[in-house]
Amino acid sequence: MKIFKNSLLAVTLSGIAAMTATQANAKDEMPPPGAMALSMLITKLEQQGYTPVVDVSLERGRWEVEAYKEGKKFDLKLDPNSGEILQMTEDRD
Repeated sequence: MKIFKNSLLAVTLSGIAAMTATQANAKDEMPPPGAMALSMLITKLEQQGYTPVVDVSLERGRWEVEAYKEGKKFDLKLDPNSGEILQMTEDRD
């Protein structure tokens, strides 16, 4: 019976740890308060000639975007509130 209780405790603690990690990841992936709508951000990039936009993710509170401009692929990091390009590098893969 003691082995069963220890196993049950281990499973319960593992479940709690997994749930806590999931909640932390979900919180990290939320745009900050006041962030520009993603659709507006993409429209702004397209107006600047970045088309097509092929990938968008949120990392450390900034949008990371992969998009093409003039036939070249770029990796962009954008301010989530203003949509300003903070960093731009050509992806040579």
